[in-house]
Amino acid sequence: MPAGQPPGVVVAVGPVAGAPEYWLERATFTLTEQRCEDRRVVTVDSVPDTLAELGERCRRWPHASSVCDDVLRSVDPAGPALAGVLTESLAYSTLQAGPEFARWLAGRGPTSMPEIADPVRLQRDGDTLRIEFNRPQRHNAFSTDARAALLDALTVAQLDPSVTGIVLRGNGPSFCSGGDLAEFGTLADPASAHLARTRHSPALALDALTARLGRDCRAQVHGRVMGSGLEMAAFCGWVDAAADTVFGLPELALGLIPGAGGTVSVTRRIGRWRTAYLVLSGRTVGTATALAWGLVDAAHAGAPGGGR
Repeated sequence: MPAGQPPGVVVAVGPVAGAPEYWLERATFTLTEQRCEDRRVVTVDSVPDTLAELGERCRRWPHASSVCDDVLRSVDPAGPALAGVLTESLAYSTLQAGPEFARWLAGRGPTSMPEIADPVRLQRDGDTLRIEFNRPQRHNAFSTDARAALLDALTVAQLDPSVTGIVLRGNGPSFCSGGDLAEFGTLADPASAHLARTRHSPALALDALTARLGRDCRAQVHGRVMGSGLEMAAFCGWVDAAADTVFGLPELALGLIPGAGGTVSVTRRIGRWRTAYLVLSGRTVGTATALAWGLVDAAHAGAPGGGR
């Protein structure tokens, strides 16, 4: 392949022992059926079955798959979050204007947003600000009003030096199941959506608070932690997961990529390779796998293994 040309999605296959560093580094990720702690490698039950699933998904969503790979290779997780969030959002907006997202919208059909009061609840406990997603009827699906309320809460914490701790959690059966699908496609155009995402970004606020508070900016997660829910939690300095937690990045099925900063936050925790696997495969992982990968920092005793 010519130097400087985007390589596209390249899935390598183990065994990993003795594998050239070039391919481990160059591949989108490497699959193996052997246990491996290398963050560039994903252990699966069946390599042939996983390859078949990946091939089918990449053929169904070729634009989103390629853009996901491009963004993850371009974003520097060790660099400033703003640069990564801007790159991610511009790519996300490109896909919003593309045929794969249009196909998903057509299949979804008309919909309406339910009115739910107080989508985010706040409680000041001494020097700690407790922030709780409060749309339990929809597994705390993340909506525009929830984003605005969360950003207001985080802005208070940023401006008030007496706040020395943040706890982010969810009311009901899940922490946050991701963006509310009923709201997707409601903004007038991709450019407006990009500006809304980046000028009113809880991700950047969480990143700034974690830089200031470290492990005292905490997420306590349970149930479904999907899409934007996972992306926001991963920005926190400490993530504690309950035994029932399921993690995933399902955006590819909409013809999209993560759009709430996940190409930065999740990649910082588990590397671009396993982040790409979560997006391209659409598979989920449970608490034990999330802990082993570094996606979470602590888990309740007896946490189960990852689901697929």
